[in-house]
Amino acid sequence: MSKQIETKAANNIRILSVSMVEKAKSGHPGGAMGGADFIHILYSEFLNYDPSDTSWANRDRFFLDPGHMSPMLYSVLSLAGYYNMDDLKNFRQWGSVTPGHPELDVARGVENTSGPLGQGHTMAVGAAIAERFLTARFGDWMSHKIYAFISDGGIQEEVSQGAGRIAGYLGLGNLIMFYDSNDIQLSSPTTDVTIEDTAKKYEAWGWNVLSIEGNNPDQIRDALKKANAETEKPTLIIGKTIMGKGALTESGENFERQTSTHGMPLSDAGASFEKTIQNLGGDPENPFQIFEDVQAFYDNRKKELIAAAAAKKAEQAEWQKANPELAAKLNSFFSDAAPEFDFSSLEQKENIATRGASGNVLGAMYNKVENLIVASADLSNSDKTDGFLKKTTSFKNGDFSGSFLQAGVSELTMACLVNGMALHGGVIAVCGTFFVFSDYMKPAVRLAALMELPVKYVWTHDAFRVGEDGPTHQPVEQEAQIRLMEKLKNHNGENSVLVLRPADGNETTVAWKMAMENTATPTALILSRQNIENLPTEGNAYESALQSEKGAYIVVKPAEKPDVVLVASGSEVSTLVEGAKLLTEKEGLNVQVVSAPSEGLFRNQPEDYQQNVLPVGVPRFGLTAGLPVTLAGLVGENGKIWGMESFGYSAPYKVLDEKLGFNGENVYQQVKEMLK
Repeated sequence: MSKQIETKAANNIRILSVSMVEKAKSGHPGGAMGGADFIHILYSEFLNYDPSDTSWANRDRFFLDPGHMSPMLYSVLSLAGYYNMDDLKNFRQWGSVTPGHPELDVARGVENTSGPLGQGHTMAVGAAIAERFLTARFGDWMSHKIYAFISDGGIQEEVSQGAGRIAGYLGLGNLIMFYDSNDIQLSSPTTDVTIEDTAKKYEAWGWNVLSIEGNNPDQIRDALKKANAETEKPTLIIGKTIMGKGALTESGENFERQTSTHGMPLSDAGASFEKTIQNLGGDPENPFQIFEDVQAFYDNRKKELIAAAAAKKAEQAEWQKANPELAAKLNSFFSDAAPEFDFSSLEQKENIATRGASGNVLGAMYNKVENLIVASADLSNSDKTDGFLKKTTSFKNGDFSGSFLQAGVSELTMACLVNGMALHGGVIAVCGTFFVFSDYMKPAVRLAALMELPVKYVWTHDAFRVGEDGPTHQPVEQEAQIRLMEKLKNHNGENSVLVLRPADGNETTVAWKMAMENTATPTALILSRQNIENLPTEGNAYESALQSEKGAYIVVKPAEKPDVVLVASGSEVSTLVEGAKLLTEKEGLNVQVVSAPSEGLFRNQPEDYQQNVLPVGVPRFGLTAGLPVTLAGLVGENGKIWGMESFGYSAPYKVLDEKLGFNGENVYQQVKEMLK
């Protein structure tokens, strides 16, 4: 590549970036101007993908962490042919394909939704783990690189510690990250908030660290060559870049390295848009254009990429011929179909804790669902993901023959990692921790919901019945929070998360069936620490529990029209069964008991089914170990809910049940009072 093309291509990216922000009167131009040299070298010389087949499983992936630098990404992708000038002109506008922060769009080369800093590069670590997992099973022919781009803000976000620690520990030599170190953040220079030595920090985690001038093409190229040659460590390239590179004032003075250019159009930041465009070689009257020689260069690169991908696909075809069984397995891994597994064959012990039942399912799926990766945040023996771990081994440095990730005490990191695994494809990602610590995970759960990733959350110790550990470990408000995600629709109009709180071991088996069959959204399983009485059934208990696939169903149905309907999820359903028995024996009432593991799913059922389960005009009573609002949508304004209205207390869970009124006797008393 000639020096002239190097300069013109990077400046073309700068021109398009600042023009997008200027036209939208909103956005972040400065970082895009500084990062343009790296992104051009990466896309024009190093990133391997197939422009004619954007979802090619064997492509390199590029994960952008600072989503506010989307103009840079859209601009280089326009050079590569994924966006046209009208797309760029509609930046940040209604209905455009160029939203303010990138949203997952593999067809246009966008590998991840980003915005909340720190998550993008952590997803890249997850993708790198998935790549190593798959290569360990199918061979080095399918190895590829995962590139990430991070900013000062992403380096500061706490999640970067977990990502850095895990990537270094696992020796992810397939991971290459560029740190756009321009010493400017949104409201101040970085010197106002940190004195840390980033290079030493990553070296301490076991990374290969290279420091360069981030706007020097030769140094960028040399660093990327060295990073690609490294096989035993992830690489961090620290590029000292210039915020707002090329910016000028109206009088022609240099306006680089200014904090103001981080988060507002150049004309609002104190620079001159026109003079800056001229300085970069563009036409201020018509800035939305690609230079002819730059377009010709990228068109030639496109041909090279297609030819290189064809050669790799030919290599894969030879492998498939020689290994038909492995080839069929690989195809199944990357299909959108749910894996085949006979859940009906799994027998659960009587009156088991649902966390234990979940562990049994995970253990049974090992070696039957061969692309399952399970992670736990240092709680595998307590959240019972060790039901799976006991059948396999944990990932270790250079060894990905097992299927378990010990994430350590880093719930947000773990949740971002499984997002990255799902984005990479070819694997089914599960992660577990205590339900109260879902608070740490919410930012990543939200992005999983937005990206419609079929990750599975195993959240155990679901209520105050954690007991002696006390209120810090007792979830009260968490269920209400995650249930809101059932009410929030994704951009396809579906419930953004499937939330399931099974009422016994058999419902847990069915909940896992639903989770594995849900390939469109994340699934949350909320599970008990303590044993739970099995629900009363007639005939096959698993067949009965299959009714929970409709979100709510009748557990106890009276012979005549019900006088009252009792509704709950999880542990509380068996308590309602106790209360219903007392109401029938002492008051002669016809009582209907409903298990509602997923209100969101229930509300998607036909109206006549909903009215059969919750008859109109019949009083309803709800019992929840969470906030009463958790059941408000099911009970309605004319019913009554017994729930938690404070934090929990430290005591054995059976004592708490009595003190807090979670027993059959109190259900009896509360319903009798309500019916007065």
